[in-house]
Amino acid sequence: MVLLFSNGDLFATGALRYDYRPATETETTNRIIFEVEIQGVPTIAVVDTGAPYVILAPKVASDAGVAPASALERKTMLIRGMRLEGFVVRLNIKLKAQYGEDLDVDSTVFVPEVEEYWGNFPSFIGLTGFLERIRFAIDPSTDTFYFGQL
Repeated sequence: MVLLFSNGDLFATGALRYDYRPATETETTNRIIFEVEIQGVPTIAVVDTGAPYVILAPKVASDAGVAPASALERKTMLIRGMRLEGFVVRLNIKLKAQYGEDLDVDSTVFVPEVEEYWGNFPSFIGLTGFLERIRFAIDPSTDTFYFGQL
């Protein structure tokens, strides 16, 4: 058990430590960043509650074997000031617990198709299609991200 409601029911069953720093060398805004596994591929992800879906870095998608043929739909999205063509898929994303239990989340994911425009940005964990499917809490005094099933 990691976190409980006042009645003793579980709130969160896992927790991990996060880094609070800029996502890239050229940024100055600190972000919550932690490691996840996407289709079994470990990668760094930024928590972005304004992101529509999980935005998967094209290189990670390639490493995980995610192809446009598996698309649920094609989309054009404005991400970080760039209009990007890509596709939407459903993928498993695992939050790897440092305390408690790991959590697998069936997630809605947008994959930009042009890797050279993506640069060194990491993947982004959005509210829609991921965070809205779990229970989570952030403790900035210990840089801990708590999570559990709804």
